[in-house]
Amino acid sequence: MKKYKVGLIGFSIGGQVFHAPFIIGTPGLELYKVTARKAEQKQLLQERYPQAIAVESADDIINDELVDLVVVATSNDVHYKLTKQALEAGKHVVVEKPFTNTTAEADELIALAQEKGLLLTVHHNARFHSDFKTVKKIINSEVLGPLVNYEARYDRFRNFLRVGAWREEDLPGSGIHYDLGAHLLDQALQLFGAPNWIFADLRRQREGAKAVDDFEFILSYAKLKVSLKGQMLAKEATARYALYGWNGSFVKPGTDPQEELLRAGVFPHEQNNWGAESPETYGRLALSKDGHDSNETVASERGSGPDFYQNVLDALQGQDSLHVTAAQARDVIRLLEAAEQSWQEKRAIALDGELKAY
Repeated sequence: MKKYKVGLIGFSIGGQVFHAPFIIGTPGLELYKVTARKAEQKQLLQERYPQAIAVESADDIINDELVDLVVVATSNDVHYKLTKQALEAGKHVVVEKPFTNTTAEADELIALAQEKGLLLTVHHNARFHSDFKTVKKIINSEVLGPLVNYEARYDRFRNFLRVGAWREEDLPGSGIHYDLGAHLLDQALQLFGAPNWIFADLRRQREGAKAVDDFEFILSYAKLKVSLKGQMLAKEATARYALYGWNGSFVKPGTDPQEELLRAGVFPHEQNNWGAESPETYGRLALSKDGHDSNETVASERGSGPDFYQNVLDALQGQDSLHVTAAQARDVIRLLEAAEQSWQEKRAIALDGELKAY
């Protein structure tokens, strides 16, 4: 069986935590070259991935004829440039989310990949989180009856600014709405499809903040309101998801356990129970139907981060279609653009026919 050689561009947290561990755990993929410029990056690469070759520049990967798949795990400002360069060189590409900074850039890359017959996908890994998979199962079961309100949050706590961090600067694609909000928008599109309109509240709340560090998106559907929020000043965690329907509600605390393990250097393929949540973070389902009330704990689905790269491999081999398409990721960017327009103009933005994948 052919082994696809993977070139990983970017070996900061994104490459170290969210890509390399899954690439090496996917039979059929080989972590071949990695950009590692800093001494600590080279040391970590040697310790954890001694089979990989450290290189100094993206060109060392893109121009290598042996590379089959390029993974762009860099800052948002160069996603478009590097992805275009890799596609033009005949490489399949995985891009870290958010896909690009503008819809026009996304459309151009999609057209280029189609023209060249290359695989192009975006790493919307939150689809494979335990909490979201559990929420999706609850919604699909229709146990809540018609859903009227869906709330999801992606909160963190950091009451200071990180010096030199590109996400903290006033740049295209910076701010937590492009970082964390992109996850929540992608999940909402997966669950409910295209909304009728979006309204956004985007704020800079920490002293000296240059980039958005608090957001709220309201997506409107015919009979459903979707509220998506995130902030950097949430010291005490609130419910991660809350679903309200005619028959009751489902509230899910806690967060998916995979990131914490990955940051600690744990490899998914070496764990028998990868992605399993602690019962302490299981959700509660409260129902009232036909005069009977019930309240029960719902065991969470297991997180399945490895599924992303397994699907990429299957698509390369012609055995499956991509689960995360570039067109879907493009629609997330269109919603983010509409959100910024909404906040600037203080009004809801209609989305009639503008989302192509839903």
